[in-house]
Amino acid sequence: MNTNKPLETLPVFSFKGIQMRTFHITWLTFFVCFFGWFGLAPLMPAIRADLGLTKPEVGNTIIAAVSATIFARLFVGKLCDTWGPRKTYTALLVIGAFPVMLVGLAHDYTTFLLFRLAIGVIGASFVITQFHTSMMFAPKIKGTANAVAGGWGNLGGGITQLAMPLIMATIVGFGYTKPEAWRLAMIVPGVMMLVMAFIYYRFTKDTPNGNFEDSQRVTEKGEKVSFWKACADIRVWALALAYGCCFGMEITFDGVASLYFFDNFHLKETEAGFWAMLFGFMNIFARALGGIVADKVGSKYGMRGKGVLLAGMLLLEGLGIMLFANAGSLPLAILSMITFALFLKMANGGTYAIVPFVNPKAVGVISGVVGAGGNIGGMLMGFLFKSQSISYGQAFLYIGGIVAATGLLLFLVNFSKTAVVQPRETELQTA
Repeated sequence: MNTNKPLETLPVFSFKGIQMRTFHITWLTFFVCFFGWFGLAPLMPAIRADLGLTKPEVGNTIIAAVSATIFARLFVGKLCDTWGPRKTYTALLVIGAFPVMLVGLAHDYTTFLLFRLAIGVIGASFVITQFHTSMMFAPKIKGTANAVAGGWGNLGGGITQLAMPLIMATIVGFGYTKPEAWRLAMIVPGVMMLVMAFIYYRFTKDTPNGNFEDSQRVTEKGEKVSFWKACADIRVWALALAYGCCFGMEITFDGVASLYFFDNFHLKETEAGFWAMLFGFMNIFARALGGIVADKVGSKYGMRGKGVLLAGMLLLEGLGIMLFANAGSLPLAILSMITFALFLKMANGGTYAIVPFVNPKAVGVISGVVGAGGNIGGMLMGFLFKSQSISYGQAFLYIGGIVAATGLLLFLVNFSKTAVVQPRETELQTA
């Protein structure tokens, strides 16, 4: 096996070689980023009481959490193509750690909103995760590798739903009040991010062949496709729309799930956090399953088959969300949540099983645009949850209808303009 080539298999229990070491550090870093990005979400009952936030104000903080990520993902996608994922991720972790640790200084709605906006930049970590994983694996396994890395990283969005309330409860157990405890609790994910910044810089490389500055990659930069030329492809926007419906819903649900269970079913914060965690916990296998199935379908039916699979997953996700919106009991709500979570996370994996093949010379740019599409979807959905005139349940119903309609629309898009495996792509990945 050539040690400086992209891997053609994914030995998930192996840490040998720069490819697998980078793979594991990348998904673990993304996992930690979710603690910083969404660590405040399960603490919102305490924060809402402490700062006296209204429903529209809570909605605005949810929107802020995902809106800054839109621009950050576009910028970071370009940096990955030029500066390299290793330096880009390290810088993002260091910069993002400070608002996470300092959000406890917020004393009213305005300052809390500004901190939430700053923390949202951390969401750009996803683009680097997918780009860096794409560099380490060969085309035939790329979709699976991206989906596993993304899914295990997204798992952090579920674990934090239970972990952060437990951290807060532990701090309260030492004699602190809840208003003090939620502020101190956020120092934990900030420190974790700084630790991962050191690990990422020290133990990963940009490509199997070395870092950008050490390799011939510099001669390739002149061949890169421009941002606007890459975005002229209708398939890029179709994927951005699809990702807005699946990942956009995921980050929206991460932001409101704990409050929804807390208010609708009168649960304690830790209980609400547990059920919210279950949604995120699906990432341990569901996103990976989407990538694996997409790679299998792609090998037999090409990119057209991957597109049809993605459309079907979105349609089923939308129907599941509508079922969740009409759940009148906790057991039915949990069952329907698990159902739509399965298809949602498979759609996440299916989307990024297509992204690296749309234009191999602009993987970073396209990853950034599609990733930003996910956050635009989350931001738009957030407006429904800040409205005084509709309930959270109605918001879920409307979103479910939109997602299902998007799935039907996506059946019309043909992604087969590019081959499943291109020799030029293999050259790019090994450069």
